[in-house]
Amino acid sequence: MSEPASISSGIAARYATALFELAKDDKALKSLEADAEALGAALEASADLRAMIASPVISREDQAAAMAAIAKKMKLSELTANTLALMGSKRRLFVLPQLVADVQARIAAEKGEVTAEVTSAAALSADQTKKLAATLKARVGKDVKLKVAVDESLIGGLVVKLGSTMIDTSVRSKLAALQNAMKEVG
Repeated sequence: MSEPASISSGIAARYATALFELAKDDKALKSLEADAEALGAALEASADLRAMIASPVISREDQAAAMAAIAKKMKLSELTANTLALMGSKRRLFVLPQLVADVQARIAAEKGEVTAEVTSAAALSADQTKKLAATLKARVGKDVKLKVAVDESLIGGLVVKLGSTMIDTSVRSKLAALQNAMKEVG
């Protein structure tokens, strides 16, 4: 049985804080950022990896050995590899997705960046992405890193999540609003 989300996020935050502070002291934030990006991509791409880190059936030793092999294959920094080994030996690998997100957020804050999640109906061109990033930077006053996804069900337009702000200019939301207005009239 998995632990409640608040406990998981607390565990992830403690590991992320330690990992971030150690990397900052060693002036290795650049390599930590690359490691976090690589781990995030691996977790997103591999259902087997997600199953392995969440499985209570796999022993601590096997999880630690698997993570050591993965770290070596991905050429992760020694600090990240040691953290993953420690997490494996303590049966804490299940918080790895939260740890990666937390580390990425800490690095972005350190660099003065914010991340905007952008969902569009069709893939954005490089020029559109650049203009959107510049517009958002002008609005928030910080560098904006875009995390872009495509959702064709939007029909057209964008949905932008920037911190606690959500800007929805999609055709789908406009149609839903029109449908609600029609219901009120009739």
